[in-house]
Amino acid sequence: MNLKGKVAIVTGGSGGLGKCICNSLAKQGVTLAILYNNHYQDAKILSDELNSKGYNSATYQCDVTNPDQVSRTVEKVIKDFNQIDILVNDAAYNIWIPFHDLNALTYEQWHKIININLTGPMLFIKAVSGPMKSQGSGRIINIASVAGMAPVGSSIAYGVSKAGLIQLTKGMAVALAPDNILVNCVAPGYLEGTRMSDNLAEEYKEQARTGAVLKKAADKNDIAEQVVTFCKTDTTTGQTLVIDGGRLFH
Repeated sequence: MNLKGKVAIVTGGSGGLGKCICNSLAKQGVTLAILYNNHYQDAKILSDELNSKGYNSATYQCDVTNPDQVSRTVEKVIKDFNQIDILVNDAAYNIWIPFHDLNALTYEQWHKIININLTGPMLFIKAVSGPMKSQGSGRIINIASVAGMAPVGSSIAYGVSKAGLIQLTKGMAVALAPDNILVNCVAPGYLEGTRMSDNLAEEYKEQARTGAVLKKAADKNDIAEQVVTFCKTDTTTGQTLVIDGGRLFH
């Protein structure tokens, strides 16, 4: 799919990885709806930077766990840009809870992590599927984690949420294939320079770096470029690609 002139919604667009994804898509000629919840200033700065370079973007506040807000946001983007061609589900939440500390894994934390990391993407996929079906095509890319494929990461709940997102990718790929809507997933390993990585314990960060065969963290720009590749593909769907410096092999 030629991306020039396409319109993309990027949830979590104001975060460290989200910014890289937005920049990579903008360079392909994609118009960007940059979504944020609590970080308006970060989103505004990113949008202003992109627009100053001649790209086209706008910011939208949305709580991805609120069905009404999700629906209204999709409607606003369509009103502003007439179409939605790409959805990148990058918004996520984590908190460091050692696996053995089950008392710290409260119902409230479990619910928040699952709701943001799994229910949010489901709500957005459902919301954009109608417009994409009407257009006759669409591309959806979910940002999961290697924590969804092995017992690593910031908490058990985080790993479960990302495992669910990988399975959601497969299920939605089947559901939306008849309408030429392709759904894929990128599973990053440990990243540096993100709000998510700031919540990890220092010992975990070091273990993640040294445990990779390349002895370094995953590159945010590599992940962003893979998102672009998944947006361009015409025959790849339901797949999850790991980018982690060679820590997890599957």
